[in-house]
Amino acid sequence: MLIIGIAGGSGSGKTTVVKKIIEAFQDQSVALVSQDAYYYDNGHLPKEEKLKINFDHPNSIEWDLLNGHLDLLRQSQSIPMPQYDYVSCGRASETTTVFPKKVIIVEGILVLTNPALREQLDIKLFVDTDNDERLMRIIKRDIQDRGRSYEDVLKHYETYVKPMHQQFIEPTKLFADVIIPQGGENKVAIEMLVSRIKMKLEE
Repeated sequence: MLIIGIAGGSGSGKTTVVKKIIEAFQDQSVALVSQDAYYYDNGHLPKEEKLKINFDHPNSIEWDLLNGHLDLLRQSQSIPMPQYDYVSCGRASETTTVFPKKVIIVEGILVLTNPALREQLDIKLFVDTDNDERLMRIIKRDIQDRGRSYEDVLKHYETYVKPMHQQFIEPTKLFADVIIPQGGENKVAIEMLVSRIKMKLEE
């Protein structure tokens, strides 16, 4: 089993990179574990408090549960991955069953900030994208998928996303084995990455 961590700023294109890797392994040998699924359940908070949640701080993640689930996957056991809803800021009662596969991808902005998680990763990636491009993607995503207004998105970006990126996420480039500029648009880097993964699996 190969566990790959894919980190990078919000809106950097991590999801696209993940999709391209999965597409390259059409034999269903890849499983995805999303860091976002492990945000603490804040569904009980009033709307005003939910708008203040700092999703970009490492303390927002239930790391013990995430690392414990990776341990189970390594032991060839399936896991009940939580389902997180950004609109309600809470976990659903249902979970998603993730089965152990040859390749496990752990994806999220804070993946490389946690020392215990880094130790579990066989390959560590950082997706690097221009800040202006990331902001445009964040605006579009948060309005469409997270029920925020344009003003709320900009306020949240200035208050949480930008400073947390500079303090916690950008520095984790130092832990990356590979940095992928331009996200999912970098076909050469992704092809090289897929080839490397296949070589590792053959070892």
